[in-house]
Amino acid sequence: MQIGEVIREFRKRKNMTQEEMANRLGVTAPAVNKWENGNSQPDIMLLAPIARLLNITLDTLLSFQKELTAEEINSIVYEIDVKLNDETYEEAFQWAKGKIEQYPNCEQLIWQMALILDARRLSKDIPDPEKYEGYINDCYVRALVSEDDNIRNRAADSLFGFYSRKEQYEKAEEYLNYFSSQDPERKRKQAFIYSKTNRMNEAYKAYEELLFSGYQMIAMVFQNLYMLAMHDEDREKAHILVEKQRELANIFEMGEYHEASCRLDLVTAEKNVEATLETMERMLASSDTICDFVKSTLYEHMEFKKPREKFITEQHNNLLTCFRDEETYSYMKKSKSWQNLVINNPYQKI
Repeated sequence: MQIGEVIREFRKRKNMTQEEMANRLGVTAPAVNKWENGNSQPDIMLLAPIARLLNITLDTLLSFQKELTAEEINSIVYEIDVKLNDETYEEAFQWAKGKIEQYPNCEQLIWQMALILDARRLSKDIPDPEKYEGYINDCYVRALVSEDDNIRNRAADSLFGFYSRKEQYEKAEEYLNYFSSQDPERKRKQAFIYSKTNRMNEAYKAYEELLFSGYQMIAMVFQNLYMLAMHDEDREKAHILVEKQRELANIFEMGEYHEASCRLDLVTAEKNVEATLETMERMLASSDTICDFVKSTLYEHMEFKKPREKFITEQHNNLLTCFRDEETYSYMKKSKSWQNLVINNPYQKI
């Protein structure tokens, strides 16, 4: 708020008229009226007496604050949006500059104002839009030094987009350093830069790595959802989620083993003899496909360690050992097919 607005607000809180305030300060009532309407400013020698009279600090009187509240920022952002709709871009731009000058340390406001001005500059037919980009870019850079990780990352993202649109890809790439190395969005943006700078193998590899890690994350989420459904005894939903896991493994070309294995826990929980036997047979028959994703064209630019034959054999034997657990699969004891498959069957890979 401006100093006049502060005076008016706190004068009214004390139920004091302008004339009463004027008398106590030794000035005229019209002088107080001019302060409150923004037509003039109090003399510097009156600032301390005004603050004491209103029972506020000088910081409050002068509206000094290190940070705006979230509500105040939202209010200013709403106001610039209205101005961009009702006034010329130049008028709204100058108003936004004034707000940024009024709160030069509020990086959240600086970044948001720059983002809104930038978006409108690009989406609306305004005269000479390039003349505004220098100031907008400077605002992004100012927000980039914020101690708040969220603001800093958003500013870096804005600068990445700013230079990408100008096809200055080397400059855009510099801002990827502000993203965490674990952030998938950093890898996606890096892949984009690779593709635009004719580093095609690197682009393919980066996108494929995103695809592969994306499968692992989504599969884990589906599994956790499945566990929640089982906890809530919602078997219908559990069946749907297991089928989704199977479809997911198929889409991402993980191999037949991964398509079959996601069903095992559910059919075991339901003690479904026929479905359990079918699942076991499929898993044993496809145990050598557990690493088939290394053959998929979806991941052909990625480097995988070739699975050792010993690993495949151990996987098959471990499955047999698991399926022979009579406590877990006690409901299978009467099934001759199960006994022939895992108990009586002497065949075991060596």
